[in-house]
Amino acid sequence: MLTFYHAPQSRSTSVMQLLHELGITDQVQTKVVTIPRQDGSGARDPSNPHPEGKVPYLTDGEDFVRERAAVILYLTDRFPKAGLGRSVGDPQRGRYLSWLAWYQGVFEPVAILSWAEVDHPAIKASLRDYDTAIQRLDEVLTRQPYLLGDDFSAADLLCAGPFAWFGDQLPATPAIKDWVTRCQDRESVRLVGER
Repeated sequence: MLTFYHAPQSRSTSVMQLLHELGITDQVQTKVVTIPRQDGSGARDPSNPHPEGKVPYLTDGEDFVRERAAVILYLTDRFPKAGLGRSVGDPQRGRYLSWLAWYQGVFEPVAILSWAEVDHPAIKASLRDYDTAIQRLDEVLTRQPYLLGDDFSAADLLCAGPFAWFGDQLPATPAIKDWVTRCQDRESVRLVGER
């Protein structure tokens, strides 16, 4: 059985929402664990097998998956009937993979660096900056309601998450704010209720 290691009000919240979106909460064992928090609370949980004590972490027998984008891809590939991912051969597969990788490798790092007021030419040369990342989202979301077109996908769940979590602390355009509202107006968000 799949086992999902989750700490409420953390990065794993989006995966908990995905489990509800996929309709598989009865097929995945969820283990709530503690993690060290930025404010100094919490602690590493010895029952969490993640090598750094982080979440989300997913085990599947002897196999494991860590990092949100990888966990989301694994689950949407494993449970394709919900239509939240794009299977191999789908004409949107490349775009789907690109948004997952972009979030993990570009957006989250530049958002954290911007929040921490870290600025360096090497960062801008490789990752660009927060304003450029916002421009990437805005140019897509002014044309269509979701990242892949007319339908919500797991890429939207992942990419919209920090805007919902941090609210006005993350500057956004009107198109992005409207998209975040659409992404948050879902039963999975209400069921998980971690704000």
